[in-house]
Amino acid sequence: MSLDRDIALFARVPLFEGLSADHLRLLAFSAVRLELKAGGILFEKGAPAKSGYIVARGAIELIEGSGDSRRVVALCPAGTLIGEMALFVETTRPATAAALGDTQVIELGGAAVMRMVREYPEVAQRLHARLAARLAGTVSELASIRALFPPDPGDAKPVQG
Repeated sequence: MSLDRDIALFARVPLFEGLSADHLRLLAFSAVRLELKAGGILFEKGAPAKSGYIVARGAIELIEGSGDSRRVVALCPAGTLIGEMALFVETTRPATAAALGDTQVIELGGAAVMRMVREYPEVAQRLHARLAARLAGTVSELASIRALFPPDPGDAKPVQG
């Protein structure tokens, strides 16, 4: 994949939408392309996570369990960023990632993203705004889901008087 194609792919990732071509180029220069055969494991659940992956071609399944208890929790087609949190904080992988077919991913190290955030305040502001908006949306979705369930008496707060 050419650098221009990588930049175009990065630009379609929601987290990076609106970043300048120069900023995307810096990220693309630091990225590593990986090829996976069908069934190939990108990472295992519980493994340390210090990078994210953009699916360039093919698809990745996120899987919990194994054997009869194996369950696909997400399907990540081309253009999906997997492991976004690892771009900002060291964490562990919440699921196993496996290639659904022959797949190409682009690994983007958290160190490269954090360096860009430190060196370019406008990038930090844009990423902060995107993450904050997504968090607000998630909180709203959780509130609407919670409304579907009866209140838990254990949630009641004692009255101070």
